[in-house]
Amino acid sequence: MAKKIKDKDRDGIDFGKSKIAPLFNRIFYPTLLSMVFASLFTVADGIFVGQGVGSNALAAINIVSPLFLITTGIALMFGVGVSVVASIHLAHNNIKAANINITQAFGVATMLMVIIAVAVYFCRTPFLRLLGSNDALLPLCQSYLLAILPGCICIVIQMIGTFVIRIDGSPKFAASLEIFPGLLNIFLDWLFVFPMQWGIAGSGIASSISCAAAAGMVVWYMFFRAQTAKITKLKLSPTSFYLTARNVGYMSRSGFSSMLGELAMSMILLTGNYVFIRELGEDGVAAFCVACYLYPIVFMVNNSVAQSAQPIISFNYGAGNRYRVRRAFRVSFSTATICGVLATVFLTLCTKPLVSLFLQSGTKAYEIAIAGLPLFAYSAIFFAMNVAIIGYYQATEQNTRATLCMLFRGLLFLVPAFILMPMFISPQGMWLAVPVTECMTLGVILLTDKGIISR
Repeated sequence: MAKKIKDKDRDGIDFGKSKIAPLFNRIFYPTLLSMVFASLFTVADGIFVGQGVGSNALAAINIVSPLFLITTGIALMFGVGVSVVASIHLAHNNIKAANINITQAFGVATMLMVIIAVAVYFCRTPFLRLLGSNDALLPLCQSYLLAILPGCICIVIQMIGTFVIRIDGSPKFAASLEIFPGLLNIFLDWLFVFPMQWGIAGSGIASSISCAAAAGMVVWYMFFRAQTAKITKLKLSPTSFYLTARNVGYMSRSGFSSMLGELAMSMILLTGNYVFIRELGEDGVAAFCVACYLYPIVFMVNNSVAQSAQPIISFNYGAGNRYRVRRAFRVSFSTATICGVLATVFLTLCTKPLVSLFLQSGTKAYEIAIAGLPLFAYSAIFFAMNVAIIGYYQATEQNTRATLCMLFRGLLFLVPAFILMPMFISPQGMWLAVPVTECMTLGVILLTDKGIISR
């Protein structure tokens, strides 16, 4: 009887036989909802801190934010990697191998993040200097950093869990991993920043508590509700350590471009912070921070498209069904393009109310953000297309292509654009650096893989 009840709780997903468009939608809408809440989780920090503490605190969070992106990069590398590898194993009905990979992903990623968190704690001042903090922002940066470090470890468990739970056939529960913690974070942000007056540290503590709640939900699911994708006991022999290293390397290659995607976001923050603080001071960083808070919404929406298509593409790729692979990519690409256009229109038309959420009207930072956000918004269209294509490359184990595309977005085009464009057109060039980078990346993809759109 217990087994029957469990089966009724499943979302009834068949990656190999269900019609592609309805199958994609069944995964996409819960995933989109969860990603929107994940974005609100981030945006809530900015709104409460900007209105309750001030623009310098908002700038301090922007300085520390690359640590969040490094954390989510590690989580995505292992999450996407294990999702691709485990999906292929499940397509071959090799459940034991899939579960071994899942256990290895959770264990190795968590240990790696613990090591990073400890290193950052003991080297926090030089680390923050490296991220671009000046003397005025350093105390605020330190307060926020210390508060969010425990949450970084929990983020890894949470994000890997969403991928694993999705391939276990429970996208609705995977969505709840973002929805419940997102709501909790919004409430705790308000509580700690306003009534309790804990300032920027309160925002960081709220984030850590919310991430810990999500990690707890993952642990509960994996041990008490998982149907196919389960945690399994690993052997502690030299052979087992060798196989773990080999499997982790394989998963890392599959998910490496996803980590580069987060590092690309980190480079946007890092390079942008340096350029804006050099050209416009703390007000410039605070204005740029508004774009950096809104951009993850665009990222999450389009990432939900890629993540929804990934298990469908990977499963059918492993099963050798090329028609279903092509069909899933077409649905993914068209959905991403529509989302990108809508995001650009929304950010352009709603600039004033969006900026007003973070900054007081009439301040210098407010005026800088009002002028720059519509220019920055053009990045959403090209970004959406790039994410859909790179997600397809990942799902079909075209790891070199995916990695190169991420390198173009995050380093080879981005850094020169941020440095050179303000020399020719300032301050507009600083805001247009990201749209130009995404456009150039899409151009390279279309030139080197001319048949990608017609697949």
